[in-house]
Amino acid sequence: MRFESLHSPTRLRVAHGAVVVWLSCVAPAVSYAAVPQREPAAAAAGESDAPNEQTGLQTVAKLANFAVLAGVLVYFLRAPIARHLSSRASAIREDLVTAAAMRAAATEQLAQIDRKLKTLPAELEALKAQGAQDVAAEQARIEQAAAAERERLLEQTRREIDMRLRVARRELTAHAAQLAVN
Repeated sequence: MRFESLHSPTRLRVAHGAVVVWLSCVAPAVSYAAVPQREPAAAAAGESDAPNEQTGLQTVAKLANFAVLAGVLVYFLRAPIARHLSSRASAIREDLVTAAAMRAAATEQLAQIDRKLKTLPAELEALKAQGAQDVAAEQARIEQAAAAERERLLEQTRREIDMRLRVARRELTAHAAQLAVN
């Protein structure tokens, strides 16, 4: 089975295991082999020939350890990091496209709101004029209805007066006749 086909956590575990094996087996053997042995009496007294100086072999061993560690990390982590960076880059691009679309939509909405705000005073004036016309029309209708009602009432009153006048004449005639007979 190839390492590229394994999932990223498995590759990380293998890389970790390889580094642990290298550090526990190979690195100590190389670094301890290069360290010169001091005499116990000199080590106890704190005396040494070269105070804290590294030998050339120790430096080479440390460089080799670092190179192996870096190589193992690059080998195992190159593909997951590349995938992560490419997915992150595509996600950022998508977010930028989405943000641009949202900005365009917001700009369009803002332009629509501005247009509505600019037409608002004219609409208010039109509504006021329409309201004034409606009030005038309603007043004219009310006046017309009142005039028609007045005319109807006057006509009804005239008829009632005429009827009462006729009744009163008949009664007067009947009364005059009664008086004449008596």
